[in-house]
Amino acid sequence: MHAIELPADIDQNHQIHLQLPDTVKAGKAKVIVMYEERAAQSSKPFTFGLFAGQIQISDDFDEPLPDSFWLEGKI
Repeated sequence: MHAIELPADIDQNHQIHLQLPDTVKAGKAKVIVMYEERAAQSSKPFTFGLFAGQIQISDDFDEPLPDSFWLEGKI
């Protein structure tokens, strides 16, 4: 079995049209489609600062956690 990678566009009818190289002989083929999903568009714009002043982060937030945190209940 051989594999080739070809760029393709999916049209409005959900169809893909490919022109295979002449080296590909007629016969059966397995097609795998890998596609990128478009990000969902929000109906309203995001408001930054909506929760300003309502969340507090500890001063030692970036400090490493003690071994007891990772090993608790594991031993």
